[in-house]
Amino acid sequence: MITEKDKQFIKRAIELSEKGMNNNAGGPFGAVIVKNGEIIAEGFNQVTSSNDPTAHAEVVAIRKACENLGSFQLDDCIIYTSCEPCPMCLGAIYWARPKAVYYACTKEDAAEIGFDDHFIYDEIEKNIKNRNVKFINLDREEGRKVFKKWGAKEGRIDY
Repeated sequence: MITEKDKQFIKRAIELSEKGMNNNAGGPFGAVIVKNGEIIAEGFNQVTSSNDPTAHAEVVAIRKACENLGSFQLDDCIIYTSCEPCPMCLGAIYWARPKAVYYACTKEDAAEIGFDDHFIYDEIEKNIKNRNVKFINLDREEGRKVFKKWGAKEGRIDY
């Protein structure tokens, strides 16, 4: 059930998308993260202003929320975003483990203005040898030694 508070939070995400766009920070995307009915973090796209391709609104907000909570997970949090998350943000959202995501525009709406992520979904489905960016496996056994140490590490923090 969508509440008046949900509508206020999605409106704030949309306002942030416009704020970032008007400040030439990046594309027209905004996000807020809410816990217990209160905004704990906000973000808007800062890709071009920070020269950081990972500075999408959701990632910016997730980083701030986790810092504010002192946790790498967003337990009992809700993300409100001005647009359906791209594949990178979707991955970050799943790793952060919020309980829900509300979004305004769809990925089809984003594609209409030049933010089309369909090629990434296509790439994920391809065999790694057939991707447009070359992926070269190098020194796997040396890397696996550290993985084995992780597997045996006592007191590690699993996530």
